[in-house]
Amino acid sequence: MSPSDKDRPRTIVVMSGATGRTVDEVVQAALAQFDDPRVRILRRPGIRSATAAGDVVQEAADADAILFHSLVDPKVRDAVARDTQIERVPTVDILGPVLSALSDHLDRAPRRQPGLSYQLKREYYERVDAVNFTLAHDDGCAVRELDQADVVLIGPSRVAKSVTCFFLAYRGIRAANYPLLPGMEVPAEVEQLDKNKAVLLTMNARRLQSIRRERVRVMGSGPFGEYTDLAAIRRELTEAARLAQRLGWAGIDVSYKSVEEVARDVIAMLGKTSPRAKGGS
Repeated sequence: MSPSDKDRPRTIVVMSGATGRTVDEVVQAALAQFDDPRVRILRRPGIRSATAAGDVVQEAADADAILFHSLVDPKVRDAVARDTQIERVPTVDILGPVLSALSDHLDRAPRRQPGLSYQLKREYYERVDAVNFTLAHDDGCAVRELDQADVVLIGPSRVAKSVTCFFLAYRGIRAANYPLLPGMEVPAEVEQLDKNKAVLLTMNARRLQSIRRERVRVMGSGPFGEYTDLAAIRRELTEAARLAQRLGWAGIDVSYKSVEEVARDVIAMLGKTSPRAKGGS
């Protein structure tokens, strides 16, 4: 092998009849045992036919890759075994030996139905996905992707938008939030949100002033301007209310509510339109 061959990333193909999470996690766990492995991973989930599996095997052969799979359908697995032998593709069947051992030990045949592992862990996976989404869409980040959220919490600074979003994410709800800034126009992506996904969080002016003053005390001196001025706060809240009325957003007064109570109210609002919220994931 030439020096240039050693430097180039090696290709790994992971194939599954369902989401591919099982085989991908096994490969990632194994890669963690290597110092800075130079690899590219091609993920090919949802492979349910011998023809589709053959295409993936050919792709692996063309890329000089190693193929890992978690296929359970006997016909598809047999096709892969045959095709990889013909194409001389190194292959690891992640579930095959485990299924055989368990079948012998339990004295019964496996169901061989793709996706059962994901169904059992669906709530966990949805929760992880929601938390990752909320992290990436906190405080106005990635506004172009707000339409992918289950709910977008909108409001002035310090009305508990972020903490409520993370509470919702723990329930498997993809929550984003957008801060309303005094005198700043909201972007088109916010104005064009599905009104059933947008919720304005608002608060009593004096309560908000108290919270902001505490925030300033913790942060120390700085150019806070009208941040804690009561008249300015009232103008912010009025502008927010007018925006919500114009765009048809629902609103929640969070003045004296716990995060759990606010999240419960949001979920109740989503219940009519969001299957994820209905399921309580």
